[in-house]
Amino acid sequence: MEDLDIPQLAEYLHITPDQVRKMVSRGNLPGRRVGGDWKFNEAEIHHWLEERIGLSDQGELDQVRAVLHRRSKAPPHTLAEICPVDLVSNPFVARTRGSVIRNMCELASRTGMLWDAPAMAEAVSTREKLHPTALDCGVALLHPRRPQTSILAESVLAMGVCPTPVAFSDTGQLTDIFFLICSYDDSSHLRILAKLSRIVSDEAFLEGVRASDTPADAWAILNEAEMSLDENHAF
Repeated sequence: MEDLDIPQLAEYLHITPDQVRKMVSRGNLPGRRVGGDWKFNEAEIHHWLEERIGLSDQGELDQVRAVLHRRSKAPPHTLAEICPVDLVSNPFVARTRGSVIRNMCELASRTGMLWDAPAMAEAVSTREKLHPTALDCGVALLHPRRPQTSILAESVLAMGVCPTPVAFSDTGQLTDIFFLICSYDDSSHLRILAKLSRIVSDEAFLEGVRASDTPADAWAILNEAEMSLDENHAF
């Protein structure tokens, strides 16, 4: 990850340099002074964007979507591509936060793209201790703090639907739909997280998933929600 100056960050976020100066001067952007100039760590900017996505409503998610910048020329994978039916568990069996994380990582390893499920589980557990990913809607968007490229061939998404909600967060928040995001790079992670955040904000999607009985049914609902979203928004 590299350090960005004000013009580079402005281009990265698709805003003006003056807007960057105002945001950092007000403490709204993570930055530091180096020799009188503002410098921004790319990893910290990605974390800042991730936090914004997790706390955003639908209108804010549209704004964040415009911010996401992909340096790779390759087209982004769809959720349906990185989350095949084999990576959907319905019903998903787990009773504790630890078993949720372990079982979701084992699920994600089925395709062979993730070859060290215990190492991923440890990274996800560390992330959960820093900042729980359970949302008020009963969904958790599990992920490690940084891409685990040493144990991952490409981005993978797993989905678990629990018949009985689990007290997943320290606050006792009950969660019954779990997604595990194993992204190969930060840009892919932000795109996947932004798209999933938008999808799980739809109550009709959540009702459909909770009423589903099989992995194929849950996958079809996710695929339909993604296609509907992509018709109106370019992720």
